[in-house]
Amino acid sequence: MSLFKKVVLFMHRWLGFLSGLVVFIVSISGCVYSFQDQIQDALFSYRKVNRGSGDMLLPSRLIIIAKTKYPDGKVSLVNYYTPDRTAQVRINTGKVQHSLFIDPYTGRLMHDDPDFKHNFFNTVKSIHFYCFFPPAIGKTIVGASTIIFMIIMITGLVLWWPRRKFDRKRSLTIKWKTRWRRVNYDLHSVIGFYVFSISFLLAFSGLSMSYDWLSKSIYWVANGGQEYKKELKKYTSDTTTKVQNIVVIQPIDAGFLYARKRSPKTEMMLISPGVLPKSPISYTCYPRVLHFSYSDTYSIDQYTGKILKELPNTKKSTGLVLLGTNYDIHVGQIAGLSGQIIMFLAGLISASLPVTGLFIYLGKKKSIQLRKGRGAHSVRQRRLDKSLN
Repeated sequence: MSLFKKVVLFMHRWLGFLSGLVVFIVSISGCVYSFQDQIQDALFSYRKVNRGSGDMLLPSRLIIIAKTKYPDGKVSLVNYYTPDRTAQVRINTGKVQHSLFIDPYTGRLMHDDPDFKHNFFNTVKSIHFYCFFPPAIGKTIVGASTIIFMIIMITGLVLWWPRRKFDRKRSLTIKWKTRWRRVNYDLHSVIGFYVFSISFLLAFSGLSMSYDWLSKSIYWVANGGQEYKKELKKYTSDTTTKVQNIVVIQPIDAGFLYARKRSPKTEMMLISPGVLPKSPISYTCYPRVLHFSYSDTYSIDQYTGKILKELPNTKKSTGLVLLGTNYDIHVGQIAGLSGQIIMFLAGLISASLPVTGLFIYLGKKKSIQLRKGRGAHSVRQRRLDKSLN
């Protein structure tokens, strides 16, 4: 083995030891979370409703229903989904965030999730993001481990790459009819090669959702170094103008109707009702339910209902559109169910790589010890034979 390959092997091995456990936990938790919408739809009937004959209730009405149950609560989000799904209102009561599922036609409260942040799938998501650590520490550890994992994949590709052409076919197949150690080696190297590009995309897209510096870099590169300030501008509500006592329609309802008219193909709308005094009311409209790509966005003044921002997906820059597809790329649903399955399998294989890599190391270590033992035995045998003679 050349000096270069020895250095690469050293990096591959010890960086693997450094990040292996975190990569395993993050990959497994990501696999568990990837089909959470389908699993919850199958388990919980309150997520679906019979489509009503009239229009859906306006967001102000949903907020009144939530405030009736929790008068001191603060509503942080109102979600509308397809016509056959319940609307969702998130309301904070102290340190607890409730998620209320409401029939958008009748206003009937279908379910109250008493601690939304700590339900099973959100706990899994937290593990995926922070790996059992406090958020500030966990984000750093997971981020560093993900970067290390990307380096490990590159060094692994270098180590796998066959020098001779006739070795390539052999390097692309798993030899099942051989001893276990050889099968384990092939599971690590051969499958690792096949999943390289997808696992690299998984890691990169995850990092870009976690770190502003990376998402800004993607935005800058995709836009050819240009920055479109208008689409990035942050708007605020005018706190000097308050809502009059008598109004024809609440600003949040006016914005909802405006956004629905301007984006008629909307299947899912997420509304942030302006929690802080200067916050605008924001509407994000998605053309596919439970998919987070190709959104139209609107912002209005929470006091006057004045339109502050209108940014349809067709007018977004390439960089902003690309960033908007990041989550769907990460979980694979950008390519539908088949894409989700591919990403799920890639996550499982990524989780297996630290395990098979550890077995390779332990196997080599045992072989070295056995060789040393046989060598020491041979020396002792020669000395004994010499003394007998």
